[in-house]
Order: sequence, then structure tokens, then C-alpha cells
Amino acid sequence: MTSSAPRPLPVVLAGARGHGRWHLANIRRLAEEGRVRLAGVCELAPLTDGELDGLGDPEQSTDLAALLERTGARVAVICTPIHTHADLALTAAERGVHVLLEKPPAPSYAEFERMADGVRAAGVACQIGFQSLGSHAVTAIRDLVADGAIGTVRGIGAAGAWTRDRAYWSRAPWAGRRRLDGRDVVDGVLTNPLAHAVATALRIDGGDRAEDVAGIELELYRANDIESDDTSCARIRTVRGDGTRGEITAAVTLCAERPGEPYVVVHGTEGRITFWYKEDRVRLERRGREPETTEHARTDLLHNLLDHLAGGTELLVPPERTGAFMRLVEAVRTAPEPRPLPPDAWRAEPGAAGGSARRVVPGIDALVAEGAGRLALYSELAALPETAGQAGWAATAATAATAGEGSGR
Repeated sequence: MTSSAPRPLPVVLAGARGHGRWHLANIRRLAEEGRVRLAGVCELAPLTDGELDGLGDPEQSTDLAALLERTGARVAVICTPIHTHADLALTAAERGVHVLLEKPPAPSYAEFERMADGVRAAGVACQIGFQSLGSHAVTAIRDLVADGAIGTVRGIGAAGAWTRDRAYWSRAPWAGRRRLDGRDVVDGVLTNPLAHAVATALRIDGGDRAEDVAGIELELYRANDIESDDTSCARIRTVRGDGTRGEITAAVTLCAERPGEPYVVVHGTEGRITFWYKEDRVRLERRGREPETTEHARTDLLHNLLDHLAGGTELLVPPERTGAFMRLVEAVRTAPEPRPLPPDAWRAEPGAAGGSARRVVPGIDALVAEGAGRLALYSELAALPETAGQAGWAATAATAATAGEGSGR
């Protein structure tokens, strides 16, 4: 008797446009491998035949609960507005459906706990969509550190210099908002577009659980006419379960002059390790040796979830491994409103090829790199002669910084 191949698992995708298009393409890839079939799509407007090319004729609805029940879905991929994440994850969990939930998992720590507790009680698997944590480079870097390749770690920097234009902030009612209709959203640069920089640094540090966070300092700014921050920095101090301590400083912006690839850099007494996490590329620099650059494979998080369901493979990003990141989200949520940068601190640039205009903060690219390189906040860099011109707007930040607020220790 010959055994038949496992039947593809039925999957429902909630939120198939915007970033959801990436998930749609990923489901198509896994469907071609025979791992899944797209059973349903939950969207406000039905997808067209062109959007569903190669994915059959899935059922479509605006009601996720009914869609999950009718399709018999085993997995729900949720890529919807931030403030809907917890409710939709629980909608799936209560029906016995496993979840891949986009980051950030929730807009507040209370919502995160409600979601995580509900998923645990339902006995379903939940993976949080920090794709960078599927990179095999993360383990390789931790092994290098454990082997003493760069001596004693002094701290970890995270840097991200991206741009977002006016259309990005107007694409949806929740974009760039701290709250919407009385609900937390917290769509800022640290918590959403460049959240991977922080989450990746925390995983490399080994202090990525909520109880590992000992303190948080924040400086939140905005050049754009939005509620949330678009140019910010944070310092997170960790105390891991074995009593060792860590420090992470993240400097990020969506107002870069020349956008580049974000990265995490581990500073040691004898060298440093730089990780461009979107490219899975690592550079090891040590005293007296030539730099070594390596490229690494990556495990897709939905693929990992499927392997977990099929054979018990350990989940790469369960909710508890994002608890420290959620402490940062909570600190941003409860911090004072981001400080608007003065008009002379930014300039407007027309969009390329007919695109919408964007705001640029002169000198911010260098300041972001300095923050990650020196493990310094913007206000601390403003006091240094060589960076004072780049961070004049941060000169008063020391009195506005929310030291320790929301640290949750």
C-alpha cells in the first residue's frame, strides 16, 4: 500500500492588500509546493481574478468568523490594521484555527496579554510576523558572540533610515495615528515600519521576553503632519534570566535624505558584528583581521508554522518571544506626544516620477548611524561638537525624554 501525500492545509488570509500582497504571494508559493491552499480571503472589497491568479477561487467575505467556519480553515494569516490584531487573532483562536499574526501583535501591552492568554487557552499555535527572526544569521551571530569572537559585548545598536511620502500617511485612516476612534493604534516608526530593527536586536541580545526589560528611555519626534513619531530613538536595558545585562540603542527615521538598508550592530571590546537583516548579510570585524562577510538562509515564518503543526518543529516567533518588544510599544503608547520638529529642521521634497512629496530631515542619516554606532540617544549626540549641527533640534530632548516610562520592571 502506498501512502498518499499530506493534503494541503486550508488557509484564510485576512487583509490581502497593502502589505497583505506579500502574504498573498507567499501563500501562492506554498500552494505550488502543495503545503497549503487558499480557502478564503477576508477583505473589505473582493479580490479580482488577476489578484487571485494561480490561487483558485477562494471564498471571500468581510466576516472573518463566518469565513473561518465555512471554509474549515486550519490557519489564519492576519495582516490587518494594528488595532484589529488582537480581536481577529482571538476570533481565529476561539474556532481552533492557528494564527500567523503580523507585527506589531497589538497596540498596547494589555491587548497583547489578552491576545496571548486567549491563544494559549484555546490551545492553538500563534506565530508573530517578525520575518527577520527567521534569518539563520541571528543564530550565527549569537554563536559568534558566545564564542568570544568580538570579546565582551558592550551593547547593541539598531539603525534604520527610510523614507515615507505623503501618500503613505494618507493610505488609511489609521496610518500615522496614535489613537483612532478612542482605540490605541500606535503606528510610529519604532513600533511599525522599523519594528524589525528593535525586535532583531532584542533577539540577538537574548532579552526578548517581557520580564527581561529593566528600563526604557525614549525620544519621539515627528517632521510629518501626523500624530505618531517618524524620527525617534530608544534605549532598552535588559536583565536576562541568568542575571546578565544588556543594552540596546535604536535610532530610526522615516525622513532620510538617502534611504538605506536598516541594520543591527553588536559592539564588542575586540570588534563588532553588523547584520543587515533584510538582506541576511553579516559582517564580522575583529582587531588585526580582515573583515569577513557571510550571507545566510532564512526560514519563512508561515513555512515554520506549518512544520510546527505537522511535526512539532519549534515556533520561531511565538508571542512570548515578542514580550520585550511589546514593552517598548507600551512605553511609546504611554509617552508624551511626539515633539514636532521646527520648520527649519526639515525640508519638503517633490516625489519622484509623479509620486507624492516627502519630508526630509537634513543630517538625519548620519545621526542615525552615529546613534547606533555610539549607543547614544539624539539628545546625547546633540551635545557633541561633531554632531551638534545634525541634531540641533534634539538639544532640548534631554528634558523631554521619557526616561524609564513604561519600562514594566
